Amino acid sequence: MADNGVKVQRFFVVDTAKKALEAAKKLNAKQIVLKAQILAGGRGKGVFSSGLKGGVHLTNDPIAVEQLAKQMIGYNLATKQTPKEGVKVNKVMVAEALNISRETYFAILMDRSCNGPVLVGSPQGGVDIEEVAASNPELIFKAADQIKKLYNLFLEIDATQVEVNPFGETSEGQVVCFDAKINFDDNAEFRQKDIFAMDDRSENEPIENEAARYDLKYIGLDGNIACFVNGAGLAMATCDIIFLNGGKPANFLDLGGGVKESQVYQAFKLLTADPKVEAILVNIFGGIVNCAIIANGITKACRELELKVPLVVRLEGTNVHEAQNILSNSGLPITSAIDLEDAAKKAVASVARK
Repeated sequence: MADNGVKVQRFFVVDTAKKALEAAKKLNAKQIVLKAQILAGGRGKGVFSSGLKGGVHLTNDPIAVEQLAKQMIGYNLATKQTPKEGVKVNKVMVAEALNISRETYFAILMDRSCNGPVLVGSPQGGVDIEEVAASNPELIFKAADQIKKLYNLFLEIDATQVEVNPFGETSEGQVVCFDAKINFDDNAEFRQKDIFAMDDRSENEPIENEAARYDLKYIGLDGNIACFVNGAGLAMATCDIIFLNGGKPANFLDLGGGVKESQVYQAFKLLTADPKVEAILVNIFGGIVNCAIIANGITKACRELELKVPLVVRLEGTNVHEAQNILSNSGLPITSAIDLEDAAKKAVASVARK
C-alpha cells in the first residue's frame, strides 16, 4: 500500500523477539502497537497457547515489545475465526501507534451486478460529510486523495477486494489506512509474481497445499460426501443440493478449466485419503473442460486406487456422449446421473444404505 502512495503507519514485520525490540527502537515512537500476523480476524480478543491474552498490544516501552513478542512468536493464537487449537504465529508487526480521532470503513470490491468494482463506505456513527466539509474541508481532499490512491492500487495489483477498516483520521489531521484486507485475482498470478510469492501457505491445511501442487482448489467441510466439480459456482450449487436432499458435503474440490487426466487422478487420490468420505459425487459441466478427459481420468483412478466408496457421476457438455460411453464400458461400479438433482439423490442414498 505504501508503495502506491497510500498513507499507512510506519512499521516492521519481524520473526523473533530480538528483532521486535530492534524494530521498536528504530521506530522511536511515543507508543508502539504489536500485532500478531495470521490470516484471521478477531486477533485483539484472541488467546495464545502461551497464556497471553490478545493478539494486539499497545505499549510505550520497547522492552515490553520484546517480552510480548516472546509470548507470541512460536505459539498458537486462537480467535473466533481460527480452528479451536488456533494458528501458529510466525511473525509479528511492530508499528508506530497513532491516535485515531475518527474511524470510518472503506472498501473497493468487484461486483458482478455492476460488471466491475464498487466503492463501499460507512461513517460508523461519525459526523455527516456535510459537517466535515464545512468545518475541515482539507480533510475531504485528503480522504479523496487516499481513495484515489486506493483505487489505483486496486487496479495495479489485480485485486478483487481492498477493505480498509479502520480508514481513520488522526488527531493531527492525517487520513490513514490503519488495517486492511486485500484479496487478489488468482488468474493474475502470471503478472503479480512478487505478490503471490509472499503467499504464506503454512496456515493452510496440508491437503489444501497438496491440491494446489496440481492446480486444484480444495475446501474441507464436515460431511461425508465428497464433491468433485469444475468451477466455484458449480461447487456451491452442488453442496447446496446435497444439503437439500438430506446429505452433507465432506469437501469440494475444484478442477478449474484446463484439466488433464493426471489432475483427475490426483483429485481422486486426495478425496479418497479423507477418512470422512463415504461417497464421491462428480459434477462436471464441460465448456472448456473436455468430458472425455474427465471420464478417462475417473476410470484410471478407480482402477489404480481400487476405489472402495460409491461413485456418482454427472457429466454435461463437450464430448459428453464419448465420456458416457467410456464410463459405461469400463466395467466399473460407477453410477451415472442425468442431472444434478438426480446425482445428489443418488449420492445421498448411497451413503444412507451403508
